[in-house]
Amino acid sequence: MSRQIYLFSTSSHPKATCINSLNIRYLNPSIDFTKYDYLIITSKQAIKALEQYDKKDFIHLRALCVSAKTAMEYKSIGGSIVTAKEGYGDGLLEKIEEFSKETKWLYLRAQTVASNFAQVAKKNDYKIDEKILYVSECSEEILNLHVQKSATLIFTSPSSVECFLKTHTITSDLKVIVIGKTTAKSIPKNIEYQISEETSIESCIELALEV
Repeated sequence: MSRQIYLFSTSSHPKATCINSLNIRYLNPSIDFTKYDYLIITSKQAIKALEQYDKKDFIHLRALCVSAKTAMEYKSIGGSIVTAKEGYGDGLLEKIEEFSKETKWLYLRAQTVASNFAQVAKKNDYKIDEKILYVSECSEEILNLHVQKSATLIFTSPSSVECFLKTHTITSDLKVIVIGKTTAKSIPKNIEYQISEETSIESCIELALEV
């Protein structure tokens, strides 16, 4: 008998039960885009939040994106990218360090973030301003979820792990798959897990179906 697969993500997949872990509340801080050379974008929610602003004010700014998927989202609204880096914090920091320390970056972020790459870069005298564009809150859907025994749990962000653990325990009969190393850091140390070969939902699903 195949395992029930729970996918904790804002995206869906036909072979999994998709659970949206977070409710997103968008903010609208004042931003003077003329002060910056590039944007740093680490989520599609940040791109969604940009829709609150006049596109002509920011669309000329190329973006350093956390992944190919985020880059595609920015391109879909007419933007262009510096590059898309996999691996989250480490990859973004490495790319920022390729630029002059006089380069002015604007990091569009959530209230709570998993990586401290911006703080590390700023300590090394890189010019990065941060604007909080949205707040993520655990959804009732994940908090009240009834998980079947011997299921597979796919976590696609640190926040999805944290929200799940607010009202659930990861028991030994559950198989845990995470989308990358940053998400893996949120898994309790006594819990076994597997990391998908690629940082994509499809790769996670492929790993889940191997059981």
